[in-house]
Parts: sequence; structure tokens; C-alpha cells
Amino acid sequence: MSPLRWDVLAVSLLLALPVLVLGLRGDLGTADVVARMPWCLAAGWGAVALLRWAATPPPPARRRSPEDPPPPAP
Repeated sequence: MSPLRWDVLAVSLLLALPVLVLGLRGDLGTADVVARMPWCLAAGWGAVALLRWAATPPPPARRRSPEDPPPPAP
């Protein structure tokens, strides 16, 4: 999954808003804001990857054909 997808960038921007606001207020310097932006992108990518993994349905069970041997008894 590309880290530059629109959903990853949207979540990353959402996660970066507090950092940007702290930078605009002067609580964080420019170097601090720039140093934290890749972490926001990584966190956005991780959050989207986790949500996509959790939302993916399991693959359908394979149907047995009459030629398949029965499963072993426990």
C-alpha cells in the first residue's frame, strides 16, 4: 500500500493538525514541526493499514468436491 494514497494523506493530515497548531502558536520550532511530520505520515499509514486489514472479509471457505477424501477423525 502506497503511503501517498488519498486516505493515508487525509488521516496523516488529521494527525498532524495538533503539531501544526503548536508550530503556529510558537510552542514548537520549525525544526520540531518538520521532524514530527514523517511520524504523522507513518502513523496515518499504520492506522489506514490496520483499518483496511480489519475491514477485509475472510476468504470464502473452499467447497469440498465429492472426489475429496473426508477429513480425518480427531
